[in-house]
Amino acid sequence: MSDLELRGIPTVFVATREFEDGAIAQGKALGADLAAIYTEHPIQDRTDAEMTAIADRAFEALVKSLTV
Repeated sequence: MSDLELRGIPTVFVATREFEDGAIAQGKALGADLAAIYTEHPIQDRTDAEMTAIADRAFEALVKSLTV
């Protein structure tokens, strides 16, 4: 993802809040400072309707992160 950013392609990392600390630590270890959006957890047993609702709630923040 950081390679995409270096090429001028806006990138946003998306994960659930459960993985926020790990994602931040991994980013620091790799020297990557990517925009990130964290959604509710868990997602593995969600219905299509629930996943759509989660995506809808994250959409505005994703667009903002990609266009700033």
